Amino acid sequence: MSARLFVVTIFAILVVEFVVFLPSAASYRQNWLNERIQAARIAALSLEAAPSRMVSEELSNELLERAEVLAVAELSDDMREQILPPTMPLDGPTKQIDLMEEGMLGAIGETIATWGAPDDRMLIIRAMGSAPGRVLEIVVPESPLKHGLIAFGWRILGLSLLISLTAGGIIYLLLFFLVVRPMQRVTASVIQFQKDPASWTKRLSPTPRRDEIGLAQNALADMESAVSDTLRQRERLALLGEAVAKINHDLRNTLATAQLASDALSTSDDPRVQRSVPRLERALERAIKLASETLKYGRSNTPEPRLQTVNLHQATTEAAQEALSQQPDTRFENTVPDHTDATADPDHLHRILANLIRNAAEAQDGHGEVMVRQCEKGLEICDRGPGLPAKTLENLFKPFAASSRRDGSGLGLALSRDLARSMGGDLELIETGPEGTCFRLVLP
Repeated sequence: MSARLFVVTIFAILVVEFVVFLPSAASYRQNWLNERIQAARIAALSLEAAPSRMVSEELSNELLERAEVLAVAELSDDMREQILPPTMPLDGPTKQIDLMEEGMLGAIGETIATWGAPDDRMLIIRAMGSAPGRVLEIVVPESPLKHGLIAFGWRILGLSLLISLTAGGIIYLLLFFLVVRPMQRVTASVIQFQKDPASWTKRLSPTPRRDEIGLAQNALADMESAVSDTLRQRERLALLGEAVAKINHDLRNTLATAQLASDALSTSDDPRVQRSVPRLERALERAIKLASETLKYGRSNTPEPRLQTVNLHQATTEAAQEALSQQPDTRFENTVPDHTDATADPDHLHRILANLIRNAAEAQDGHGEVMVRQCEKGLEICDRGPGLPAKTLENLFKPFAASSRRDGSGLGLALSRDLARSMGGDLELIETGPEGTCFRLVLP
């Protein structure tokens, strides 16, 4: 990239120099022609002081030589006055130039033509004369102009190369330190991060730059750091999950044995044992439930949804019957119209609705009210409970961290949202407070 940048910079400068070169060469040509005209005018003025405007042949030749012209004449009213006649016959090809009518584009074209002109060609140049209505005409050899233009071109070429190398080097250094070098660091970091994100060590140091490159570098450093930390955390969680899976079988067997022992204790006549056994049984049931749900969450992959048309009213009713089977005192209200259909996976939808309705009932200790209603995006499941605690809201959809009940694992909402997203929908918390909590199930 560095070499390409240097070459492109020099090429761009050379292109600019070439565009400027042609007008510069045309200006050089016009100056050369005007100098010959001025020299011819001065030579013509010398005749004004001579008697009868006549000079000797020797003086005439000297004036022509000093003016670097071959002949000088003045035209007026279709009359031609030979002021300084040529010293030799003017044989050979000629080119007539009228400086009074020639523009810049014409001058550029004539300049290009001069480089390819034969060396023996002569120029007949016309310009304003000594008085209005009079035209000064001179004859000059084109060879000196041609060679002057060639020399001028070589000088401009050498100067252009010097300017290009100098300016290109300065621009290259500026771009290298301001653009290329930071991008090389970013590229090297991205390549190493791609090879091994978990053990990524080539960290980009923060930069105080506030331009786009600085913002991109800082954003990339933050992103790579966050992803690397997440990958390491997941690796540790995977190792922990593997260890939990290995001990889960033995743990469940141990808890089952303890539960059998508690059943045996329940037949004891000791009043203290009778008071302790119920608490022991509830503790064992919670431990077995937590172990089973943990293993199930760790092993389960969200199955591929099979989308089809589902009657939402019927699906809601069936989910409520299952979810409230142990909450008979909870009042349930299903306001979804009877013939409302949607595209969803029936099993996924049933599991989501059953879990949300069960959570709503348990949040009211089984004596409240649960409502399911249709909305623009899908369904809304609401209750009249006390609302979710602030600590629960911080980790609402995180497994093992979002439950507000002592015996809850916090897996229900996490699994429900995973199922909703697998269908192309989502699960959102709309509101929560002293008047109740409401979730929105977005359907595809």
